[in-house]
Amino acid sequence: MSLYAQWMESLKSTNHVVVSNHLETVIKPIPDADRTGDLDPRVFATLTANHSSHDEPDTTFDLEVARASMGWPNRDQTTTDIKTEYLMIPSEDGDIPVRLYRPHHTEAIPAILFFHGGGFFGGTLETVENPCKLLAERANAVVLSVDYRLAPEHPFPAGLNDCYRAFEWVYANATELNVLRDQIAVAGDSAGGNLATACCLMEQERGEGRICYQALVYPVVNLGSIPTDDFKWALDAYDISHHHDLIRGVVLALADPDSLLNDLYLQGEVDVTHPLVSPLFADDVSGLPPTLIVTAEYDYLRLEGEAYARKLARAGVPTRLIQYRGMDHAFMDKLGDYPQADDCMNVIAKGLKELTK
Repeated sequence: MSLYAQWMESLKSTNHVVVSNHLETVIKPIPDADRTGDLDPRVFATLTANHSSHDEPDTTFDLEVARASMGWPNRDQTTTDIKTEYLMIPSEDGDIPVRLYRPHHTEAIPAILFFHGGGFFGGTLETVENPCKLLAERANAVVLSVDYRLAPEHPFPAGLNDCYRAFEWVYANATELNVLRDQIAVAGDSAGGNLATACCLMEQERGEGRICYQALVYPVVNLGSIPTDDFKWALDAYDISHHHDLIRGVVLALADPDSLLNDLYLQGEVDVTHPLVSPLFADDVSGLPPTLIVTAEYDYLRLEGEAYARKLARAGVPTRLIQYRGMDHAFMDKLGDYPQADDCMNVIAKGLKELTK
């Protein structure tokens, strides 16, 4: 068995599971390190290899530079043939490009709409292609990766409308797509996780409830990091026992003290606590579908993701929270390098299969 395969087995088998107040929390330890309060060795190697970029952070923001810096050259981990199709979903606001990943099947199978991350202003279908292909294989589902419009050229709610329009199109064309109309899920990472759960909130508003499952990978759910009755961001909530300065820098990398994301995405037109912007502020989440929330231990967004999991569980939504120890934000992009990225696709697939078997 290869070292990578051993790490994968460890991630499957050495989980710490806690069930409290109807919320199942699964802690996945670093597969090849015993100590806690530290980075995964692969994350440490990646960060220290690029240490020069952390020495003197450039406080000026260049949109194109920021966009170009996103993503990671990940690898295809599939072992079967996954067919890729390039589609355009018709929309009154301009057709929406989509990549469709289809495993071999003859019977109708579930569908998953996937929304990439990138702070609402960046990210590409290219970065998430290999994760989406792997998800299609592991879940035995058709995965549609949506190239929604980005801010600041297209501020809120343009991108969200594209995502919801894509869902409606899949639902309407389920027979032609050979997918099961009652087994359509949404998933996304970071900003994409926000868009996925916002689509579920839009479904709830319309009284539809046609989305069967949501999988949110380190989602943005409180765009302004605004305190609530159940959430207050604090650095001391993170267990840091080693490499203190490095880990603090990693955690704080996504802090947005100047509200840059808000300015790019909302442009002063919408309050940051609008529930379709910050789903943690939704008054009622009881109609949302069964939910998986995945977090990284050393991610600024971890605490809001945990608060959202608690909110959903309190409202009676079947919710599973998974935390990968030692990981930082955007680890899913590093498929083929980080076994946790591979395992993340497994747990998303498992969650869908448990609902649809």
